[in-house]
Amino acid sequence: MENQEKTTIMVVDDDDMNLQMAKVILESGMDVEVVLADSGYKCIDLLQKKLRVDLILLDIQMPRMDGIKTLEMIRSHEEWKKLPVIFLTAAADRNTVIRAGMLGVDDYIKKPFIPADLVERARKAIAMKALDNPDLAELFADLDGLGK
Repeated sequence: MENQEKTTIMVVDDDDMNLQMAKVILESGMDVEVVLADSGYKCIDLLQKKLRVDLILLDIQMPRMDGIKTLEMIRSHEEWKKLPVIFLTAAADRNTVIRAGMLGVDDYIKKPFIPADLVERARKAIAMKALDNPDLAELFADLDGLGK
């Protein structure tokens, strides 16, 4: 079996306590590496430095560059546009939800998050990304035919 890189989740939030909580919850609930970014700028900077990320958990309300602006930048970049992004939000108004939907956000998790919910939604988003991989989709199609 190949030496596969560990799944990496980036958590982007301007609140250090939220970052630390998410890191502890995700690393204890899943076999993942969690990278923390305290702003949208830091998130984009890490992506530009070629950090390989499997999922981004992104706070909406942040100073200077909010989650919507950060998601716009992610979706406008060829290399990152299919990256799964889940919004972490204390409150999302209707316009924000509509805008996020248009930008292809994968899910929402309300803050304060429930640990089991955070882990489950992260797992689901990563699994969906794997299904988007043509090699894996073919494998699943082959496996599906085995039971018939």
